[in-house]
Amino acid sequence: MIRKGGFTLVEILVVVVLLGIMAAIIVPQFTGASNATRTSALLTDLRRVRSQMEFYKFQHKGRLPAATGETTDDFLRRITTKTDASGNVGNDFGPYIQNIPVNPFNDLSTVRIDGGIAGSNTDGWRFDTTTGAFQADDSAVNAEF
Repeated sequence: MIRKGGFTLVEILVVVVLLGIMAAIIVPQFTGASNATRTSALLTDLRRVRSQMEFYKFQHKGRLPAATGETTDDFLRRITTKTDASGNVGNDFGPYIQNIPVNPFNDLSTVRIDGGIAGSNTDGWRFDTTTGAFQADDSAVNAEF
């Protein structure tokens, strides 16, 4: 009888079990790195938008990109297009950012003007017209960022 080379079923099962154990040990480490990466991206986006909002405020004599009672469209128009000194469409200042970044925790780029506190997870971001705070609006991170 000629014996052909190959692996037995038991040998294959042992290898599969060992690979499963190794995967169970390694995969959670990547999950933690993923959260750290998303947190880092969120902080970078917040710093960028906040700094551009400060620049807007400086060029528009202390006015914020949106006031109480205004809409998300007002905020977006003023921060992403050219404006005049009053914040209306013009050619004097801006645009400050090309588009609103996507919140890496809820994959939304929408901006909610005022309303409830940040963390409701209804939009990507929340802008407070009273304080000028621009915050992440997801429930996965602390709204203090």
